[in-house]
Amino acid sequence: MKTLLDTSTRLHELHCAACHTAYSAFTMQRVSECCAQPLLASYNLAEPLPRTIGIDTAENSMWRYRSLLPLFDDAQKVSLGEGWTPLLEMRRLGARYGLHDLRLKDEGQNPTGSFKARGLSMAVSKAKELGATGCIIPTAGNAGVAMAAYCARAGLRAVVVMPRHTPKAFKEECYWYGAEVHLVDGLINDCAARVRELNANNELLDVSTLKEPYRLEGKKTMGYELAEQLNWQLPDVLLYPAGGGTGLIGIWKAFREMQTLGWLPADAKLPRMVAVQAANCCPLVETRAGHQPNCHAYVGQPTIANGLAVPRPLGEQLMLQVLDESQGTAISITDEQMLEGMRELAQLEGLFVAPEGGAVWMAARQLLETGWLKPDEQILLLNTGSGQKYMDNVEGRYKE
Repeated sequence: MKTLLDTSTRLHELHCAACHTAYSAFTMQRVSECCAQPLLASYNLAEPLPRTIGIDTAENSMWRYRSLLPLFDDAQKVSLGEGWTPLLEMRRLGARYGLHDLRLKDEGQNPTGSFKARGLSMAVSKAKELGATGCIIPTAGNAGVAMAAYCARAGLRAVVVMPRHTPKAFKEECYWYGAEVHLVDGLINDCAARVRELNANNELLDVSTLKEPYRLEGKKTMGYELAEQLNWQLPDVLLYPAGGGTGLIGIWKAFREMQTLGWLPADAKLPRMVAVQAANCCPLVETRAGHQPNCHAYVGQPTIANGLAVPRPLGEQLMLQVLDESQGTAISITDEQMLEGMRELAQLEGLFVAPEGGAVWMAARQLLETGWLKPDEQILLLNTGSGQKYMDNVEGRYKE
């Protein structure tokens, strides 16, 4: 793989999320050698960067924030127009429950139908820039589809490992992009074990969640977009479906970077972050409630929200840190509740969201009932994907 020497990017270095040991940003990195934890990208933010200079408003994609992304050479960018997704007011839904300001950011309108397009655009761009010949990924569905698409666009080999019970739409799309697909009995942690076997010689770049530094950087652009779309006034509460947690961590990273840049006031009140998980697979909820020391031995079950079936997320401590810093919480939602949430969003707002999107809405309803959410607060939901791909999971259940 290539070693890059000259760059004009603000990317400064990578550091271990656990002990902050620094690593070079000029060669391919995976997890930290010191603690086997995620590496996080650090930027030179000391020099002023006004929003009018730092944002390319002519670019209607996540690349409008190019100055705060880690790609060194624009010629290596692998893009399908990801990002700059709509932020929609949920007026009818909000009125039904007496909510003053309810909005939803619809990531299902991304290329490949989910928020995974952001992270995989960035990761594949860096893989190409650093000379990788291909990428491999364990996936619950959407990430594998996105990686296959971006590898096809980059001319890189793509190997996707997913649970056998993954809805057919995800598998078929990977085949169409020319990916090599392996099906495994079990959940994503079982797929990760298969990835280690298939890639024992490290020939391919493993772009598993948080096992390389750059998917996170693509995902963080959701935070920049939210701030810009809300005219730099962040919501009171942000609800996010957290499986591997890259988006939750990335959005919070973006908020902190914007404070350092002066794009948000240093004393700005940041949203209370809510991590929403599936009742069938809720390791973060269990750890935060003190029912287990960590997720390392957690055993999850399948759920209709395939993206939430992540029993042992590498980023657990980073997610807990976000919840602590934001005074947020974690909550789990049953599959039946997800279906109810999907029906309400479809029938009142015309949005056919993924089960994960149904989960965040039902989490808001539950938190409203307990008083944790107030009707006069500005509440923002993140729908991470299109419901179209989950038809195997939800077909015919609109009548229940």
